[in-house]
Formats: sequence, structure tokens, C-alpha cells
Amino acid sequence: MSTLLKDYDYNLPEKLIGQHPREPRDHARLLTVNKKNKETEDKYFYNIIDYLKEGDVLVRNSTKVIPARMFGNKETGALLEVLLLKRKSLDTWECLLGHAKKLKLGQKIYIGNNKELIGELLEIKDDGNRIIKFYYEGIFEEVLDKLGKMPLPPYIVEKLEDQSRYQTVYAKRGESVAAPTAGLHFTSELLEKIKEKGITIVDIYLEVGLGTFRPVKEENVLDHKMHTEKFEIPKEACEIINKAKAEGRRIVAVGTTTVRALESAATEDGKLISEIDDTDIFIYPGYKFKIIDALITNFHLPKSTLLMLVSAFSTREFMLKVYEEAVSKDYHFFSFGDSMFIY
Repeated sequence: MSTLLKDYDYNLPEKLIGQHPREPRDHARLLTVNKKNKETEDKYFYNIIDYLKEGDVLVRNSTKVIPARMFGNKETGALLEVLLLKRKSLDTWECLLGHAKKLKLGQKIYIGNNKELIGELLEIKDDGNRIIKFYYEGIFEEVLDKLGKMPLPPYIVEKLEDQSRYQTVYAKRGESVAAPTAGLHFTSELLEKIKEKGITIVDIYLEVGLGTFRPVKEENVLDHKMHTEKFEIPKEACEIINKAKAEGRRIVAVGTTTVRALESAATEDGKLISEIDDTDIFIYPGYKFKIIDALITNFHLPKSTLLMLVSAFSTREFMLKVYEEAVSKDYHFFSFGDSMFIY
């Protein structure tokens, strides 16, 4: 087991960073990875149904991404970018501000042509994030839908024409500022076929934060401080998963956010607890998985905690070989990239 950051690096040509989602959703490419036999196959995402078995439980993160990115002006007229990170109370948010070094406590930010949303800077945190109270008429979510844009990751530099493509088709509720991207490949039709095959689909929730894009900087990865995210394991989901585990059926996680939520709510003896809590779980090689048996995931950034998570699920050496293969075959990487099924 390596804890050195340099051992989780790989070479990725810029042209392979997905700038647009595949169309249709389930026509993304799929690299299946048999971690036991060390074998891979090239497929398309709609082939995932051939790798799911009757009796499997497919667990997905049904969080909703909010249009958290907005542009406003200071009282002087200077432009500011506002990215909502986490709701602190009804009208107060922790935010990331661009071009805001000179913004002082108590000063206002005006958003919208008619100043439909006004933010007041209440606090500057030690990490540079700001606490802002918003003033508006009506319902905040409706104002946000009108003024906000989807908060695409910084490596996606081309315009997204259809905002719904950064949202899963099964998103229900929540205040995520990043999509659980492994789920972007599912269509409603594919999900129906999966159910018809005798696979149970359950919903859990984890509100994906901006920290998911933050690179690890410490040379010893154990010194890395994980970001915190809120999660919920509903009682019904908990009962279905525990019953399946007891009967020896597979738990298939859709995405690393689902993995983080499930493993955060697991007891040492492999039982899942129904709870709402915050998690800063850091999964790296040496971790013993308690709940999941298979994983659907995209290809992750070099030197990222998510690459460490998939390395923990298989081995670092094998996953780096798989990534090398994916690069050689021109798979697309990251949020709008292609997919893997590791089992």
C-alpha cells in the first residue's frame, strides 16, 4: 500500500477530457473491469444490464444539483462570481466568491438585471470562503432557477447547451453543487429494463460538494484533510440493503458518492445504519469495504481521492494499468467522460 501522492498519478492527454456529454446518455463507452481475473472488456453503457444479475441491489445517489453559479455586481459596478457551496440557514449560504478580495463585511452584491437577489457579506472564513445572507422576494429556489447556472467543473471549458445534462434523470432532492456523474449515463428506459430483470433500485442521498474537485496536495496522502458532505440513508433503503447482504446478494454502487455514503453508515460487522449525518470519510488502499460489491464509476482525476478510492476497491497497480488502457483506447475522462464497471 502506497501513501505517496506521486504513486496515484497518470498521464492524461487534454483531448481526452470530456467537454460534452455523450448522446444519448447510455451511449457512453463502458470499460468493464473484472478485478478478480484482471480482465477488461470494451462495451457501451447500455450493456451494463448484461453485467447486472437478478437479485442485485443497485444503489444510486438521487441528489439534485442546484444552479449554484451566479454573476453579480458590487456597489461600484465591478463584476463578481458567486458559487453557492452549503446552506447554513434558510437565507444564508457559505459561498466561494471570484474577484472579491476588496469586498468588505456588510457590503452588498446585486444579482439579476432587476437586482432580484441581493447578497450581504456577513463573514470571511479562514479558508477564504464567505458567508452571505441573501434578500429576495418569493421563493429562493425559484429565484435561483432564474438567475443561476449549473456549476460545471473547472476542466469543462465549453458551454453546456442543455443544463439538464448535468443532472441525473432520477434526481429528486438536495442541494448538491456537483453532479454524481456516474449516474449521468442512465436513461429512464434503461432503468426500467434493469428493474424488469429483477434488480432492485434504491435511493440514498449525499450532497456533493466542491471538495470533490479539489486535488490532494500533501505528498503523504494521509495528511490530506477531506471535505465534509451531508448524507442520508433512508430507512427503506437500509432494510433492502441489509436483507440483500444477509442473503449474499450483490450491492452495486452507482458512483463514488454512493460508496462514501454507504461506507460512512456501515458498522464494523457490515450492517448498514439508517441515518442523516455528515461524512469526511477518506477511502484509500488498505480500506476494508463493508457494504459494496461492485461499482459503476467514471474515470477520475490524477492524484485525486477518488482515484485512491477505486484503487482501494481493486489495487493501485491494476487500476493504473486500466487507466493506461483507457487512455490508449481514447476513452473520455472526468464528469462528461465515459464509464467503468468494476466488479
